[in-house]
Amino acid sequence: MVTIEQVQQPIAEELKAFEPRFREAMRSRAALLDRIMHYIVKRKGKQMRPMFTLLSARLFGPVNEGAFTAASLIELLHTATLVHDDVVDGSPMRRGFFSINALWKNKIAVLVGDYLLSRGLLLAVDKQEFELLRIVSRAVREMSEGELLQLEKTRGLNFSEEVYFDIIRQKTASLIAACCASGASAAGQDADTVERMRRFGELVGIAFQIKDDLFDYGTGEGIGKPSGLDIKEKKLTLPLIHALQQVPKSDRRWMVDVVKNKNENGKEVARVIERVVQAGGIDHARKRMHEYRDEAIAMLHAFPRNEARDALEGLVQLTVERTK
Repeated sequence: MVTIEQVQQPIAEELKAFEPRFREAMRSRAALLDRIMHYIVKRKGKQMRPMFTLLSARLFGPVNEGAFTAASLIELLHTATLVHDDVVDGSPMRRGFFSINALWKNKIAVLVGDYLLSRGLLLAVDKQEFELLRIVSRAVREMSEGELLQLEKTRGLNFSEEVYFDIIRQKTASLIAACCASGASAAGQDADTVERMRRFGELVGIAFQIKDDLFDYGTGEGIGKPSGLDIKEKKLTLPLIHALQQVPKSDRRWMVDVVKNKNENGKEVARVIERVVQAGGIDHARKRMHEYRDEAIAMLHAFPRNEARDALEGLVQLTVERTK
């Protein structure tokens, strides 16, 4: 299995150079904001999105200042969405640490998310990276529409796979698509190449979300027992959607009832998970995830092979093989 260190190798120096740029982009003259920014920086995740951005630029030549701006903007935007998501979901934890809303309350968390978004947009304006601004603004619009579509459809708990893929394409995949498109754009590629890289990122992002869906069921995904967290939050994931379409109406009725009304009952949630597995929901989701992974890799192979292409392929594999 490919490691994160192998993926980072072609852009190891660039990732080091990215760190101080990102910290500077988050700095504020307001003492409270600066303290919160420091808290966020110390608890950053794996930096998957800067890696996608910088490797997409490196695919076409040396990483330039435009690519660094793109990586900073997208990471600022991603961080803003996480802060806002925690407010919407009422989450007290993020990656094993207290969320911003848990420590500083919702009002401050919303303002922090707004600040991060504005910092990112101003960064692109100050650098006169207007094409980058267009690419990322499209992603912001799609992410908002995807979230609202999910909220609208989840009420009925009856949407199809087609609607599910519409939601995750907008809500999750659009940001990884923006990473790859902005990297290619920063490298001076033409509109057709930028669009092909955007589509590559979109395919990876869809596979990434299906993998997240599978984590909820535990079995075979390297994380032990099923958590059932998505069911408890009334989220319709791909394994559940597929299972609901396969089971008899009587089973469908009680499964939907559990998700809607008994999602705090651990025994009932475990029954639903067991039925999803029996109905082939896990196998179906894994099959679709591999289809999107394979299509993404096929798109990548249309470009000449180099270190960055191999690393991007490794990053695609990591998204579907990760254990957390």
